[in-house]
Amino acid sequence: MDIENRLKTILDKRKKLDLNDDYGIQKSWDEIIEVLGENEVDHCSKEDLYWISEVFEDISEVLQSKELIKSLRRLDKKYPELEMKQDIDLAESYIED
Repeated sequence: MDIENRLKTILDKRKKLDLNDDYGIQKSWDEIIEVLGENEVDHCSKEDLYWISEVFEDISEVLQSKELIKSLRRLDKKYPELEMKQDIDLAESYIED
């Protein structure tokens, strides 16, 4: 299964979780980080980007990928109505120089 489909599957499960399901939410976040660690996401829906934004800081801290930040900025330009700039800036601050 390609990365976009794997990510979509994880996000579909995440969207269905109860807000009190801390274990399930953390598990889905870990899976998102794992998938994005294999390759930056350049193609995703506005809704999927919204859900991925839950873990921007964690993704950035774990992966230490400037390429990921570039990908997120491209998606932010594609979906400016999500207003992700501050979230992406914060995620970028987790990258060690």
